[in-house]
Amino acid sequence: MDEIVIQEELQQELLQLQGVYTMLTEFVVQYSFQIFGAMIIFIIGLWVASKVQRFIAALCVKHDVDVTLSGFISNLVRILVIVMVAVIALGKLGISVAPFIAAVGALALGAGLALQGMLSNYAAGVTIILTRPFVVGNTVKIQGVVGVIKEVSLGMTILTNEEGDKITIPNRHIVGEILHNSFEYMLVEASIGISYSDNPEQAIETLSAVLTSIDAVAKDPAAKIGIEAFGDSSINLGIRFWVPTQDYYEVKYSANLKMFQALQQSGITIPFPQREVRLLSDTA
Repeated sequence: MDEIVIQEELQQELLQLQGVYTMLTEFVVQYSFQIFGAMIIFIIGLWVASKVQRFIAALCVKHDVDVTLSGFISNLVRILVIVMVAVIALGKLGISVAPFIAAVGALALGAGLALQGMLSNYAAGVTIILTRPFVVGNTVKIQGVVGVIKEVSLGMTILTNEEGDKITIPNRHIVGEILHNSFEYMLVEASIGISYSDNPEQAIETLSAVLTSIDAVAKDPAAKIGIEAFGDSSINLGIRFWVPTQDYYEVKYSANLKMFQALQQSGITIPFPQREVRLLSDTA
């Protein structure tokens, strides 16, 4: 009995395998041309997508489009061509793409909601690359952060400062905000008080000569020095000059020291705050 049962089970399995084989054979015979045609279409589509990507990249280079944006556009066009070819290939196989498109649309909507912040960064990155409010090497002030533009990508902008810190700012925090671009320089603002008994014109000439002698201080625009205010104990001279961003603090501190020494050598006094106090006695 056991042998008979085993033989029957083997026969059933053989019949099932034979049925699967027959179904596969019929499928290959019936749809072989469609499968072959779909494969040919897809392979040709990949080749066309690659050619279109190279053509778009070369066109962007010819028209001086930003490297990041040109790469994004060429890759996007390549993906669109591949998707179109895949839809055509599936249609060749007789597979309806309508449910597939609907599913992709639903997934895209869900992914868009989940990655809203990231997508907004990419959209802002495209805006920055197209409008070019700054380029690599410019000195900018964004969200209270000052630094030199090191890299501009679709998702973020990277800055560096004099200490070598790497500052990463998401692009959505740049577009639509107030942006200061001083290109390769930063403004130094200082104030020095001199005595009322000294000649302010002599002090201004002395300070101007010091700043002119410093190579790192920008000559165009030239430094501006003048009377800023009249204090209780001194005439306050305002000083404004531009220095390279990468050497901002080094040049600023050096210039301050040289200006102080020059005023001392010229006999110009930098007074300290003074206050006169009078005591009134009770005569009654």
